[in-house]
Amino acid sequence: MATTAKSPGDGEAWTALRRLLDLLAQGAPAEHFARPADAARQAGLTAARTQEIAEATEVALAIRRTLSQHRRREAELAALFDTAGDLAALRDLDAVLRAIVHRAKLLLGTDVTYLSLNDDEAGDTYMRVTDGSGSAAFQQVRLGMGEGLGGLVAETARPYTTGDYRDDPRFKHTATIDSAVAEEGLRAILGVPLRLGTRVIGVLYAADRTARTFTPDEVALLASLADHAAIAIDSARLLEETRTALVDLNAASQTIEAHSRAMRRAEDAHDRLTDLVLRGAGITEVATAIGAVLQGGMLIHDADGTELARAGADPQAPPPQAVAASRAGGRAVPVRGTWVCAVLAGHELLGSIALTGRPDLDDADRRLFERASVVTALLLLLRRSVAETEDRVRGELLGDLLTRAADPAGLSARARRLGVNLARPHAVFVLHADAIPRPRLLAAAARTAQARQGLAGQHHDDVVLICPSDTPSTCAASLAAELGQAVAAPVTVGAAGRPVTGPPDFAEAHAEARRCLAALQALGHRGTGAALADLGFVGLLLGDQTDLGGYVRQTLGPLLDYDAKRGTDLTHTLRTYFALGMSQAKTRAALHVHVNTVVQRLDRIGRLLGPDWHLPERALELQLALRIHQVSAVGGSGGDGNQSVRDRETTGKVRPTR
Repeated sequence: MATTAKSPGDGEAWTALRRLLDLLAQGAPAEHFARPADAARQAGLTAARTQEIAEATEVALAIRRTLSQHRRREAELAALFDTAGDLAALRDLDAVLRAIVHRAKLLLGTDVTYLSLNDDEAGDTYMRVTDGSGSAAFQQVRLGMGEGLGGLVAETARPYTTGDYRDDPRFKHTATIDSAVAEEGLRAILGVPLRLGTRVIGVLYAADRTARTFTPDEVALLASLADHAAIAIDSARLLEETRTALVDLNAASQTIEAHSRAMRRAEDAHDRLTDLVLRGAGITEVATAIGAVLQGGMLIHDADGTELARAGADPQAPPPQAVAASRAGGRAVPVRGTWVCAVLAGHELLGSIALTGRPDLDDADRRLFERASVVTALLLLLRRSVAETEDRVRGELLGDLLTRAADPAGLSARARRLGVNLARPHAVFVLHADAIPRPRLLAAAARTAQARQGLAGQHHDDVVLICPSDTPSTCAASLAAELGQAVAAPVTVGAAGRPVTGPPDFAEAHAEARRCLAALQALGHRGTGAALADLGFVGLLLGDQTDLGGYVRQTLGPLLDYDAKRGTDLTHTLRTYFALGMSQAKTRAALHVHVNTVVQRLDRIGRLLGPDWHLPERALELQLALRIHQVSAVGGSGGDGNQSVRDRETTGKVRPTR
């Protein structure tokens, strides 16, 4: 099955998306999230790609906000639980109040926190506990009801906040209060009432020495802590009931925390897997994401047990019995420490997923693992649909190219939409494998074509592959090895001798590649790849555009070059030797030289042409090349005239060759 070709800009787009994930993992500030989109625009990506990255940035910022909210809520909940624990453990009221004020300071991150209690007899409220204060006057200040921010909170039983107390006209300023606040250097102040039922018994404060605005969440959190402080003040009367309530609260807190963790993990899994589906992620990305969520290794196999993806796990085949049991029961099943879940589309088995390294999978994670199989099923169905559609489109284009369809410009445009540039030189190959079914060879050819930005398909009875190449012969040999390894069987590859430079030439190249494949099979060269030019005189006879000069050069090149460089006549010696039945004695007589000279010349010829030059098959190639060279020389297209005369004197009348 073919994989989807990458379009230009994919690398920069994936880099930007990966950078967004890194920023999320690092907990980076929100303003940093605009950088990947800016980098993408500077890299010159298309508007569509830039928009995708911008949308991904919005998703990342939303996830960051969600994570920040979860972290803040977790910290708030933990602080409330810790405070409740202190209330249960401490009997001394001052110790409990100091703990509440200190935790308020830590949780809100303010410079100073403090607590005042109402004095019903004096009709005011006085400072009881402070944390972070350095002014003695501030620590001893008393506020009349309605005076300053604290007096107003104590009087109205409502929380009040100010970004800068010194310049806030809403409050009744007094010299005593303003002096104490100025001496402490406070500006932003938040105060919430301490209430027992409807009665206010004091005020809990949080303050900063710089002007700022307190958020509603901070107001709510401090109010929660104030409620605990009020309970502590009343604990002398309700201590026993409070202890009982805290036991229940501790159990509830554990349940809430466990539920919160499960919810966070489920939410994270939902967000990540949903994002993968929306982005059309590959199967490997899905395996990696599921493994990360479940903290284990992941394997994904198709219905035949072929591995499609693996992340953090060793290769292993899916247990057939476990897959069958999961398919029948609709649940994940454990097998020797590995959880296996069938991937189904209705009743159709699409494959299976396996989770390793998590033998103790709890119910929540088991349900999450089973939901992951549903996401995997959707992706496999989408992948199959896309592959089938693309294979059909590619096959139609290939068929039109090989049947000399009209409108070459239209063919080129269709190819460009599939990521194939027909303006480049392309080689045409015909493939054959005896030991495997044709669909399997076709699938392997399609994967190879995708990787090489080419096309593959079935044309009539042929499996045909075209891909960019300037050297069809070399490419045919490498394809035979690559495809043979992919299908675990010998694959024979016949190639057209010359690269194709335009749509009109593909049909002729296909015909030549078919003849080459037939010749390879007839010569017993199964499992190899070659072009007609590699087959010697057989290729010369089968080729449409016979290159006699090229054949001579390919066969006799070292010998001709040696003669031209050294001024020798080894070519004539070899021609005479073959013409006289490969007899050294007759050759010596014909050339009027000593027999040792003939032996030396033949030895030199062997070093130039290779040790197999005298074997029957190679000798036939050499004799044919010598005869073509001789005829060319006589016709005036090569060689020299004197040599031609010597050839005629030695070998007799020259006969035309075909």
